[in-house]
Amino acid sequence: METIGFDDFLKVELRVGRVLAAEPFAQARKPAYVLQVDFGPELGVRKSSAQITVHYRPEDLVGRLVVAVVNFPNKQIGPLMSECLVTGFHDADGAVALCVPDRDVPPGTRLL
Repeated sequence: METIGFDDFLKVELRVGRVLAAEPFAQARKPAYVLQVDFGPELGVRKSSAQITVHYRPEDLVGRLVVAVVNFPNKQIGPLMSECLVTGFHDADGAVALCVPDRDVPPGTRLL
């Protein structure tokens, strides 16, 4: 594993957002949802594709807090322009479990 300095870590903008909407991403090659995530007044609402269909239903995602990288360049994923990267961890079977704060924090809060 390569080590990095703290300044390198600070370049990554990990922010908390609240899921406003989640719907199946029918055009995705692998099962995924399109998420609309609110990062507060500074960053606004951003879209993301998330391969989290094993553990989550769209209706259960609405209102949840997630952690996302918000300073990657936008990425075209099929017909969707993804504007952030929602983070998660692969479980023992390879399905993704979301990385989430364990307390309620305001959308837009930066991870430090």
